[in-house]
Amino acid sequence: MLKAVLSRKNLSENDEFYSCIRDLVESGSVAHLKDFSHHLGTSRFQHCLNVSYYNFLVCRKLGLDARAGARAGLLHDFFFYNRRDCKKSNIRFHACAHPMIAFENAAELFPISELESDMIVCHMWPITKNFPRHRETFVITFVDKFCAVAEIAATAVNRARKRG
Repeated sequence: MLKAVLSRKNLSENDEFYSCIRDLVESGSVAHLKDFSHHLGTSRFQHCLNVSYYNFLVCRKLGLDARAGARAGLLHDFFFYNRRDCKKSNIRFHACAHPMIAFENAAELFPISELESDMIVCHMWPITKNFPRHRETFVITFVDKFCAVAEIAATAVNRARKRG
C-alpha cells in the first residue's frame, strides 16, 4: 500500500493521482530509492512519494499542472548515494548539487518535460542559484520543505509513543 505522511489514503487507489506516476512507481529504478534513508525514519522513496502526492494536490487546487507536479515530486530526489556521506565523497555541497544529479538520472530513464525539468532542477531554490521559471516550481519548493518537516515530526511522535 502506498501512503503519504499525514494521510490514511491508499494512493494506488487514487486513480487521478496514480495514473500520473504509475510508470515511475513501477520502475525498478524508482523502487531502488527505498534502499536509502532520507529524513530520520523516512526512506528517499517515501519522501519522494510524499512530495509527489502533496505537490499533486496543491497544483490541482491552484489550477496548475498537477500531472507534472506529481511526476517531478517523485523524481526530485532521484539520486543513489547516501547524502550523509557527501563529505567523504566527491559530491560537495549536496544541497546545491543533488537537484541536477536527480534531473540527469531521471532524464536518462524517463521522458521529462521542460516543466518537470524546471521543478526538479530548481526545487532547492533559494539555496541554489537556479531561479524557478514556473509557478509549479515555486509550489514544489514549499511542498518539499513541508514534507521534510512532516516526516521528521511524524518520526519524533512515533518514537515518543514507543517510549511511553
